[in-house]
Amino acid sequence: MGLTLSSILIFLVVLLFLLRYFLLKKQQSYTNKPPSPPSLPLIGHYHLVKEPLNQTLQALSAKYGGILSLQLGIRKVLVVTSPTAVEECFTKNDIIFANRPSTLSTKHFSYNNTTISIAPYGDHWRNLRRIAALEIFSPSRIAMFTSTRRRELMLLLNELLRDSKLGGGSTKVDLKSKFIELAFNVLSMTIAGKRYYGENVVDADGARRVRFIMREMLEHSGNTNLGDLLPFLQWIDFQGLEKRFASLIEKLDRFLQDLVNERRENFGLKGKLSGEKTMIDHLLSLQENEPEYYTNELIKGIILVWLQQRLAWWLVGFDLKVLILEVEGGGLQVVAGGGSWAGRRWS
Repeated sequence: MGLTLSSILIFLVVLLFLLRYFLLKKQQSYTNKPPSPPSLPLIGHYHLVKEPLNQTLQALSAKYGGILSLQLGIRKVLVVTSPTAVEECFTKNDIIFANRPSTLSTKHFSYNNTTISIAPYGDHWRNLRRIAALEIFSPSRIAMFTSTRRRELMLLLNELLRDSKLGGGSTKVDLKSKFIELAFNVLSMTIAGKRYYGENVVDADGARRVRFIMREMLEHSGNTNLGDLLPFLQWIDFQGLEKRFASLIEKLDRFLQDLVNERRENFGLKGKLSGEKTMIDHLLSLQENEPEYYTNELIKGIILVWLQQRLAWWLVGFDLKVLILEVEGGGLQVVAGGGSWAGRRWS
């Protein structure tokens, strides 16, 4: 009986989606919309999305023009390759395109879509942007960590020099991984005053935890949740992503909370700090003045955005020949081009 009822429910859901699909298709046929390739019921154009994605989209754009519409399940996608259309979208109509769709991954990895990179346009997002611009990423705030960046760079250079001497004056070096480790050390020192790569790593357990979390996020970052495209599949979760995402964010949240608690202990009851003031220290000082707004979740969300940005570095690092860091300027910039030549010269 249970199996029969389940089969009936699945049949009704599929039937409703088919009816909705054909009704919308009939309605949209009278509207002025961008060209679109032929689609299939339910999945739309999902069967056309193949790796490498950039080449697939380029081929579709060459056939259908600089603006085309795709339907991925229930998700509508506008593919824009025309420079004029891009300018139209992100200058004159930037607010219309400001919001991002909510997905299973953003729900778990963005504190229920509340971080600055995912939050919908509105008062909360504007407040987060103000905090980022004035309190976190301002030129004066970045300049405060100049000594940290220089120190981490010198540690890396000393490590390379020592390895060269041990190798008899010449040794092969994987610059890509070294630069990624340098970038992450600068980030972690800026956030919490801790190093996770290289020598003098005091918190070995924390280093293992963050490496494990980074690997897990790397593995799951490329997963496509079909439930985001076809909501009725969320009830089944046959990919098991819901459980995996929930488990990973629990570990990540515990790690971030430990960082906040550790800096709060250093912060002290009177706001006195031991050592250089980190990003968490500054956010904790803001929390003292406005505890209702600067909650632990907001602080962890800001840190999480930084980690996610550096995770993107990690991902592109597997394809680029070299990562060049603008250490003196306070920023981290990926430069591709002469990297292959530099890699050959150093190898």
